[in-house]
Amino acid sequence: MAFSEKQQEYFYNATHRWNIKSGATRSGKTYMDYFVIPKRLRAVSGKEGLNVILGNTKGTLQRNIIEPLQDLWGIKYVSDICSDNTAMMFGERVYCLGADKINQVDRIRGSSIKYCYGDEVVTWHEDVFNMLKSRLDKEYSRFDGTCNPENPNHWFKKFLDSDVDIYLQEYTIDDNPFLPLSVKENLKREYSGTVFYDRYILGRWCVAEGLIYRTLADNPEQFMIDRKDVPRLHSVCCGEDFGGNKSGHAIVCSGIADNVLYVTSAKFKKAEGSTPTQLEKWSVDVFEENFRCTDYMLEIYADSAEQVLINGIREKTRFNVYNAYKTPIIGRIRLLCRLLAAGRVKFIRGECDELIKALSSATWDDKQMEDVRLDNGTYNNDIIDAFEYSFEHYFLNELR
Repeated sequence: MAFSEKQQEYFYNATHRWNIKSGATRSGKTYMDYFVIPKRLRAVSGKEGLNVILGNTKGTLQRNIIEPLQDLWGIKYVSDICSDNTAMMFGERVYCLGADKINQVDRIRGSSIKYCYGDEVVTWHEDVFNMLKSRLDKEYSRFDGTCNPENPNHWFKKFLDSDVDIYLQEYTIDDNPFLPLSVKENLKREYSGTVFYDRYILGRWCVAEGLIYRTLADNPEQFMIDRKDVPRLHSVCCGEDFGGNKSGHAIVCSGIADNVLYVTSAKFKKAEGSTPTQLEKWSVDVFEENFRCTDYMLEIYADSAEQVLINGIREKTRFNVYNAYKTPIIGRIRLLCRLLAAGRVKFIRGECDELIKALSSATWDDKQMEDVRLDNGTYNNDIIDAFEYSFEHYFLNELR
């Protein structure tokens, strides 16, 4: 089985208390860990302490770690995660827990940990990591972990820059000799012109600043399409955001055809002077207008913060109305940047002017420690939220 030079280097030289790989996506960081994990577990077999694998959620652990281990070694050596959040791996019991919330790891609080593997560490709750630091309390305790770079003010970057016993490897996408050149070129193109190129291609920790959707802002015309040229859409979803009395309400409808996201309409209604009954009627009229664009029943994903309005709309429409998934905003931003760079977003000319204006002027808040979209009233945040609710349904596997 072939390994890259960097993967081999890690396997033999990662002998510190903290052993971490940081860098680009698809750079081969995680693959070597499918061999490191059994090596570590066998090394501490029978010794005092717990084995733990932590990830953003238990679902991402199953997808990123458990299933690849099972594919490589078989279920004889790696079991599924049981109802008590443990799995048997190479003869050792391992706790498999989400780390996005501090209460997820309450069951290991106060315990000694002899080995811990960490997936997507930058997505964890900081308190989980602080708890972990105090629990790796054996002379033989070890940690292996991976992460993609984020804002250089991130708490984990500060840990990496500290003087603790760390073995750190940093990867670019070109450090993976087994990734096909066409895939590398596609990823570079999809992230081009965004902060994500520096992070997920070059492996750099850098601040998100300036315009978020520069590709759209620089040349909006390349994303326009006349209604007569839109193919028949096999699915159409409407996202609705209720902005409250100080702003307004927005509905954006989008559909999929041939792997392209078509934005069929973007409507905005000022909240001032609108009664709930008027808002409900306006919403239903917009839904009916967009139903003509699809061969299937329309679906609506609405801001879950306004259940009274949602229930009122449900009573007045024949379409299914669901609570919006509201996946993390940074994931939705990253996805839209990739879709725009790949030319996989088209706006119907004359139907989405307010949305295009909002997206073209959306900027990062570079004063924050985390990646945050600046909300200072210079653009219509409500219509962007509605847009994201309309398309996140199609891409849940990529957003989770």
